Amino acid sequence: MSGEEKVVCVTGASGYIASWLVKLLLQSGYTVKATVRDTKDLKKTEHLLALDGAKERLKLFKADLLDEGSFDSAVDGCQGVFHTASPVLMTASDPQSQLIDPAVKGTLNVLRSCAKVPSIKRVIITSSMASVMFNGKTLSPDVVIDETWFSDPISCEKLKLWYMLSKTLAEEAAWKFAEENDIDLVAINPGLVIGPLIEPTLGFSLETFLNLVKDAGTEVFPDGMCILVDVRDVANAHIQAFEIPAASGRYCIVAKVIHYFEVFKILHGLYPTFNLLEKCEDDKPLLPAYKISQDKAKSLGISFVPLEVTLRDTMESFKDYGFLTI
Repeated sequence: MSGEEKVVCVTGASGYIASWLVKLLLQSGYTVKATVRDTKDLKKTEHLLALDGAKERLKLFKADLLDEGSFDSAVDGCQGVFHTASPVLMTASDPQSQLIDPAVKGTLNVLRSCAKVPSIKRVIITSSMASVMFNGKTLSPDVVIDETWFSDPISCEKLKLWYMLSKTLAEEAAWKFAEENDIDLVAINPGLVIGPLIEPTLGFSLETFLNLVKDAGTEVFPDGMCILVDVRDVANAHIQAFEIPAASGRYCIVAKVIHYFEVFKILHGLYPTFNLLEKCEDDKPLLPAYKISQDKAKSLGISFVPLEVTLRDTMESFKDYGFLTI
């Protein structure tokens, strides 16, 4: 790809995954047109403007997920669009307005803008394992979850899994629109994304992990599983999915399915003096792990960051930004 062709758009650029995506794109020589809700909000933009290459090749655009046409100028002239913007909440007083509308209508608004631009070769959407694995199937040790799995909207609604429902409906709408409008679409479906911070605020995934670590020092931890992946692998997967011509469909991006107990065991080895309890909430045997296929992820050339490195870098970021005293 020639220099003048390396122009891409990243929606929701101030977010955790998106910030890393912008950083890696700039490092690779791309010109990045980044959308944020308020270009004057330094809390959301300062960390982006400070990135290497930002002064020369980063342009900020104001856009709102629910405002049709607001992404037109940002995607105009691009060869690729990375749509990462979507609200992340696990509880919602009004799921329709807080989660479902921004996720579904927002995705369609971005795709409508993309459909107007002939230069766009491919659109990459940041989906989630939330739209993959909630289909009522029992997750036993012999189960291997892969890209053919889709979460069931009826089950999600019945169980009030509103975030899972929003991501499922948004991805379904994206595939339908892409097919009807001849858009080359790829979906990236990461698990719980952790790793080092670029921005000074915590998004949902890191806040969830931080609370887990904090609670582990004061109470028993739950008998459950984490599906973890490093933010650098997720950002890299987006770029590879754009750059590799043969990339298509969905990609589950999960480095490790691991029990909470195993996470705390690794953390205790890294930080022996940090207060981490090693007691599960009951004395039953630990839940056995199911598996999530990495075959498609590896076809993108993804070699996952070792979990110990991810956990250490996450904890060091928490310490550096004042979220945790170790």
